[in-house]
Amino acid sequence: MYIKLIQPKMEKRPMDTDIKIHMAPPLGLLTIVNLLRNDHRVVLENENVEDIQYDAPDIVGISITVDVLPRAIKIAKKFREQGCIVVAGGIHITTATDTIPPDCFDVLCVGAAEGTWPDIIRDHKNGTLKYIYRCKKNLKGRDLVPPAYDFIEKGKYLYCNVIHTSRGCPFRCDFCYNSGAEQLFLNREIDDVIREIKEINTKHIMFIDDNFIGNKAWTYEFLEAIKPLKIKWNAAASINAALDEQLLDLMKESGCQGLFIGFESISQDSIKDVHKVQNHIETYEKAVYEIHRRGIMINASFVFGLDGDTKETFRTTLDWIVKNKIETVTSHILTPYPGTALYRRMKEENRITSEDLSLYNTANVVFQPKNMTSQELMDGYLWIYRNVYSFKNIIKRMPEAKSQRAAYLMFNLFYRKWGKITDFLCKCISYKRIGIWAEKISHYL
Repeated sequence: MYIKLIQPKMEKRPMDTDIKIHMAPPLGLLTIVNLLRNDHRVVLENENVEDIQYDAPDIVGISITVDVLPRAIKIAKKFREQGCIVVAGGIHITTATDTIPPDCFDVLCVGAAEGTWPDIIRDHKNGTLKYIYRCKKNLKGRDLVPPAYDFIEKGKYLYCNVIHTSRGCPFRCDFCYNSGAEQLFLNREIDDVIREIKEINTKHIMFIDDNFIGNKAWTYEFLEAIKPLKIKWNAAASINAALDEQLLDLMKESGCQGLFIGFESISQDSIKDVHKVQNHIETYEKAVYEIHRRGIMINASFVFGLDGDTKETFRTTLDWIVKNKIETVTSHILTPYPGTALYRRMKEENRITSEDLSLYNTANVVFQPKNMTSQELMDGYLWIYRNVYSFKNIIKRMPEAKSQRAAYLMFNLFYRKWGKITDFLCKCISYKRIGIWAEKISHYL
């Protein structure tokens, strides 16, 4: 059987260049590749880095986040007109199954590929295909299939050294996709992850889990296991990681260079409103101190437009970022993803102002804020990016540790401040080569 897997093109946010869409390969689709390729001909096309070829596969699988749903529907229509069966999966389909427009896809794949795709293939062969397939299996870590890393066209991506150690997140913050009822949290087998690290054959790894410390006991065991590998690594972790000094010590010993942390807001009222129970504002500065004390950099995520936010929130947040020398910042406009608790609440309050899902990429205002206008929220979002990455504030936020400064400047200047120039060089030299140079710089610091 001929199966084609497609990643639809995402819309860049105002501060993004093409570096963003060339950052890393789609591990979810590469997992399906590994699941099926021994018995079928499988092709993967990522529209962010290449054109889609509208030939005639037996089955087309499309991975969907909310903002690419409109594009995915157009892609599906073209393939269905040729008689292809189109399967829609991905986090948006799993979280918001009931909101997917009827007659756009032949099959909806809800949950993990390991618990759905084998059934889809079997029923397609038998002529008994259903509309919805849900992962009902009690999956264990050993059941999770690794991505097909050898399938990656490396010249098209900045980083191919990306690994999942888990699926999902144990927390259920109201605005997050992981608040959906179908979402799971599951760690992989440690031996499987170690094997992948060795297969990738690089000394710098990006663990791209939703929450690297979702199961702290597992994380302790894993960090001990990777210490002999002498790698450098980055990961996303919830703020409670910084409250465990033993864990931070072990992170540093095992090669941690940086942590992406969802601070989301420096207002406790705003945090409480979306049930981000693991965040407590009074611990933020101690957390930052403890992370920095170990020479680990922070990429802080903030969400603007929470109900406790006002126009003054942007200035207050910028001052806090500069004061605490936060190395990098990722900002978002609060976005009520369909299927989440936040969406249901805002829908009930009649605060959703746009149903154009292509705008649901955390860079547009699609709801009515409580304590400011929509324009004030948009203007503040753009303002904080400009000011965090102004030359003045880049200098003010310079890390105390000299060993971190090259990596800090590399991100702040060549990714954010001069991202367009870097993107031009990537197109001339290749994303792969620029990525290799960045990895080497990161490793030898």
